[in-house]
Amino acid sequence: MNAAPLIGLVAALSYLLGAVPFGYLVGRARGVNVLERGSGNIGATNVGRLLGWRWGVFVFLLDFAKGGLPVFLAGLLPDPADVPLPPHTLPVIAGVAAFLGHLFPVYLGFRGGKGVATGAGVTAVLVPHLIVFVLAAWGAVFYLTRYVSIASLSAAALLVVLQLLTARPEPWGREQLVVTLFCLVGCLLVFVRHQSNIRRLLAGTEPRL
Repeated sequence: MNAAPLIGLVAALSYLLGAVPFGYLVGRARGVNVLERGSGNIGATNVGRLLGWRWGVFVFLLDFAKGGLPVFLAGLLPDPADVPLPPHTLPVIAGVAAFLGHLFPVYLGFRGGKGVATGAGVTAVLVPHLIVFVLAAWGAVFYLTRYVSIASLSAAALLVVLQLLTARPEPWGREQLVVTLFCLVGCLLVFVRHQSNIRRLLAGTEPRL
């Protein structure tokens, strides 16, 4: 298959999978509309607050999987027949599309989550050597602060720093360029989606978990 239709197919299927609103579906199955309760977010944190931590963890794992699975499958595809793509291009396209699907799901009128669990799933497949440090940082910051938002923002920022410091042969070379760009764009989107949390943190009104 040529590059254009292959990229389009990967992006479309990954978006549709990433857009599956597991938090909303789990909430409805338990008799709760998460869009109308708590923070109104479909992510694992709001589900955990409304339904209990076990359901929050369950939704986190589902959202994690819908980020990682498209990236893994895209990595199995052969290169396009007409244009040589930089390494990791198809997995990164799949990851970005799944990530955007979670942020802006077509099934819920583009009202989605904040992307942390789905982004973590993408990261786990793209840069598995970094995900342990990122998740450990998330856990440590959360343990010390009890703020999910601070833990998520810290983990996103650390991912960028680690990619810039450890990518070989170098982060802006052809081998690593698209992965580095994903880390930067993903971090930016996480910060953008956490604008309300940042405002509450600055005002001292952000709830602890």
